[in-house]
Amino acid sequence: MLRKTAITVLGGGLTLLGAALLILPGPAWLLLPIGLAILSLEYPWAKIWLRKSQKQFSASAAWLDRKILLRRMKS
Repeated sequence: MLRKTAITVLGGGLTLLGAALLILPGPAWLLLPIGLAILSLEYPWAKIWLRKSQKQFSASAAWLDRKILLRRMKS
């Protein structure tokens, strides 16, 4: 019971802080996955959201890589 409470408080806090940092300046891209990873230790829905966010991060990184490559090819 204490373990689940600690995971919920810590993971929830990091996830909420990461969500707030989407609007405010800060490392939301770092805190959101860490918070979801902690929550996924106890909650299956958090594991689903963690996988979705990992896919989105990978897609964003690939998009950025393509943009950088195209920019270098133009130079």
